[in-house]
Amino acid sequence: MSYSTESIRNVALAGHPGAGKTTLFEALLQAGGALQTAGSIERGSTVSDFDPIEKQRGHSIDTAIASIDHATAPNQTVHVNLIDTPGYPDFRGPALSALAAVETVAIVVDADRGIEYGTRRMMEYARNRGLCRVLVVNKIDHDGANSARVLDELRESFGPECLPLNLPADGGKQVIDCFSSNTGSTPDGSSDLGPVADWHQKIIDQVVEINETVMEHYLDLGEGGLSGQELHDAFEQCLREGHLVPVLFCSARSGVGVKELLDVAEQLFPHPGEANPPPFVKGNGHDAQQIAAQPDPKAHVIADVFKIVNDPFVGKLGIFRVYQGTVKRDSQLFVNDGKKPFKVGHLFKLKGRDHIEIEQAIPGDIAAIAKVDELHFDAVLHDSHDEDQIHLAPLDFPKPMFGLAVDAASKGHEQKLSTALHKLAEEDPCFAVEHEAETNETVIRGLSDLHLRINLERLKDKYGVEVKSRPPRIAYRETVSGKAEGHHRHKKQTGGAGQFGEVFLRIEPLPRGSGFEFVDEVKGGTIPGQFLPAVEKGVRQVLGHGALAGYPMQDVRVIVFDGKHHPVDSKEVAFVTAGKKAFLDAISKARPQVLEPIVDLEVNAPEQHMGDISGGLASKRARINGTDTLRGSEILVKAQVPLSELEGYAAELKSVTAGRGRYSLDFSHYEPVPAQMQQKLVEAYKPRTEED
Repeated sequence: MSYSTESIRNVALAGHPGAGKTTLFEALLQAGGALQTAGSIERGSTVSDFDPIEKQRGHSIDTAIASIDHATAPNQTVHVNLIDTPGYPDFRGPALSALAAVETVAIVVDADRGIEYGTRRMMEYARNRGLCRVLVVNKIDHDGANSARVLDELRESFGPECLPLNLPADGGKQVIDCFSSNTGSTPDGSSDLGPVADWHQKIIDQVVEINETVMEHYLDLGEGGLSGQELHDAFEQCLREGHLVPVLFCSARSGVGVKELLDVAEQLFPHPGEANPPPFVKGNGHDAQQIAAQPDPKAHVIADVFKIVNDPFVGKLGIFRVYQGTVKRDSQLFVNDGKKPFKVGHLFKLKGRDHIEIEQAIPGDIAAIAKVDELHFDAVLHDSHDEDQIHLAPLDFPKPMFGLAVDAASKGHEQKLSTALHKLAEEDPCFAVEHEAETNETVIRGLSDLHLRINLERLKDKYGVEVKSRPPRIAYRETVSGKAEGHHRHKKQTGGAGQFGEVFLRIEPLPRGSGFEFVDEVKGGTIPGQFLPAVEKGVRQVLGHGALAGYPMQDVRVIVFDGKHHPVDSKEVAFVTAGKKAFLDAISKARPQVLEPIVDLEVNAPEQHMGDISGGLASKRARINGTDTLRGSEILVKAQVPLSELEGYAAELKSVTAGRGRYSLDFSHYEPVPAQMQQKLVEAYKPRTEED
């Protein structure tokens, strides 16, 4: 290995679908010497889109990783780890997972279409994660490209800190450096965006004002008095603090500006020791403490698994980023708080679907381990129990709300289906598998109909499992809207020792999303302390199945304040029953309600379909919160809608927009269903026979 941590650059390519991320990924690999010839999406020959479904559909559905080793001087190599991420919001899980592994996010923008929905979303995600952001304007030589307009939009939307490091010229057939030079390579110092000198001065002014020492040197000596290291350090600080968002122009298809982009990444992007420290914490809850992982190759190992791949040939593959220490082949590592270590039998670098065996992975690097069943997404790998209970602050993934109930199409394939579904869930943090005990349904949940359909295709192609699907039961919940008291005395004589337990309790509603609280206010030992867990157990039995329409209960506080016991007949089972019946008694008096899930819906479609979309949403009890006009005569409609109203919405939207509309869902909150709907749900509920 001929590179150090200081020579590593970790960069994720993100942005809106169709902006050219995969083509740029290929072009960068070729410019860095990792490929002889760049692959083509049309021919299905790209390094990143190697999955058969990706080739068939012509777009990424998962992240892909490859690296470039670029010799910059004798015995000195810059190692660039590139991650290509999917642009469609349906596949945000893999895209957001990549943010846990990089210092810099390069958000690719189409020079014709400008800022789009995916541009804004990834800028927001990267900023919230404290990552360095770079805007790459692609396709500058295409018909219809308007680089000047796009730069104006970027600066208007994301701030004046968005400044170009190079400028397109000659209609996008070349780019001119305006960071290191105030004249560029054109005779008159001009570009398609105006004089090079003007932009050069804006960049220098922005960079030097971040640091007082650099500013003083600049004011005293001028730009020529700044050392190269001073300028680099100030530039890196600007990136880290969001004081500068560089804009770079290129055409991935023709190669214009691609080599310049790679040079900027190598020379100016932060290495793992320079970027904002990763948000590691040790412990849980109130006792959790922030810790700093040091990029020291001799320290104890701390690494985070940000991607799982279940490969039919090499087994489970855990892809991880090393934050501290050195992972070596044949070394021993622990997974999270596990007591038994595993041996690193094989260590790999990835190049799309290819695995290249290596001896070690140093701090800042990205590598993979195969055939370790204990690995899972977000697992922390370490080599000392001093690192127990360490984990990265979780990413803010959207909650999978779109559901399908599935059954194996062939009898006898139920176990095969279950195994395959859980392997898919391991690979995508926004894909979930649930078993609904009340209806005995297996329900898969994702971010959209497309997200789930792609996973059903994978089930068939990768695991040979076909399924039947149908809409699932909506995840309603129950709660109470008032305060009430409940009481029950459980007394049973069977000839010998009997059962006795009496419980008095009161209940009250909690704010939405608070869950459940159990409070002990028993005085004088009327219920001995050893029986209070039994009372809570009885209460929780009701929580699981509800009391009104058969749905789990939430947002309620239960306060046990009195009761009675018998020195001989009181037993745990008696207080379980008394607690359960007292809770049911209180619920019946506390104005119980059925709650329904409300989702944040965002619909992206051509502007001419605005009326049809708004009218359709109004018929679904939706609250439209706003409409944004996007580049290219598109609109973004934001609304809150009951999830129960969205069955079949994918087909409806496709129909009214001629297939050009798309939407995404995020869980928002629960709120009471209308009275008429609640009555229908209660009438449809058939209570199970309960034993006294």
